[in-house]
Amino acid sequence: MPRLQVLKTYKLAIGGKFPRGESGRVRPAVGPDGASLGNYCIASRKDFREAVVAARKAQPGWAKATAYLRGQILYRAAEMLQQRHAELAAELSRAGTKNAAAEVDACIDRLVHHAGWTDKFPQLFGSVNPVATSHFNFTFPEPTGVVAVVCPDAPALLGLVSLVAPAILSGNTVVVLASETRPLPAITFAEVLATSDLPGGVVNILTGTRAELAPQFASHMDVNAIVDGSGDAETGTALQSGTALNLKRYAKRALGESEWASEKAEDPFWILDTVEMKTAWHPVGV
Repeated sequence: MPRLQVLKTYKLAIGGKFPRGESGRVRPAVGPDGASLGNYCIASRKDFREAVVAARKAQPGWAKATAYLRGQILYRAAEMLQQRHAELAAELSRAGTKNAAAEVDACIDRLVHHAGWTDKFPQLFGSVNPVATSHFNFTFPEPTGVVAVVCPDAPALLGLVSLVAPAILSGNTVVVLASETRPLPAITFAEVLATSDLPGGVVNILTGTRAELAPQFASHMDVNAIVDGSGDAETGTALQSGTALNLKRYAKRALGESEWASEKAEDPFWILDTVEMKTAWHPVGV
């Protein structure tokens, strides 16, 4: 007698846990050949608010971690992704991604790339400023806080990694809306992060629709910045309209699908979009 296959339900990733979502909405994921890939949860506004609470709670501790430690944790995430390379490649392939193994390779390389920036970007973007008084004057970057990230539909995994890594390496925490058409690899990646050294709440991943959640991303008063990689004009308009009311920062990542694998998607100046430049004065000792 043939065995009945038990399809996986891919849950949300909030605060280091994997809840189903408060609304109980679940949608089937279907591959390009019509085959059922599993089920995934549709995040609600309340789920988003819970994710922001988790991100805000985790942010001070993550920001206080040394740059060296944050780099080691990102590198550890790359190690864990390498261990589950075949699983992620299969996940992407059955969702319709061509060259899935190459995309996972690129994700691993991108994590390693950004791990190396954690202790270098302050030197690149900071400065010692000339002043007329007997003081030292320093300008240095600090994390802005909680960042909302909207991912492109494709590449589903590489787009997510390319947007999240430069945001968290400085000490920010993120709430991510995964690819709307290929959401499953994002949750599998969240499971990879859960087995790494990344503290719970640093990366929170939601699956659902941009039409429902984008206005919430923009209007929430405890979100400090938005990184929009959706490539969707309607979503961009909704995000910018909301940010005009509370003056949160908005950064657009306008890349074509093939460009996410290029050097354009590892631009170190992307780090600047989610940091604040602070200036400090210190008297010169005699």
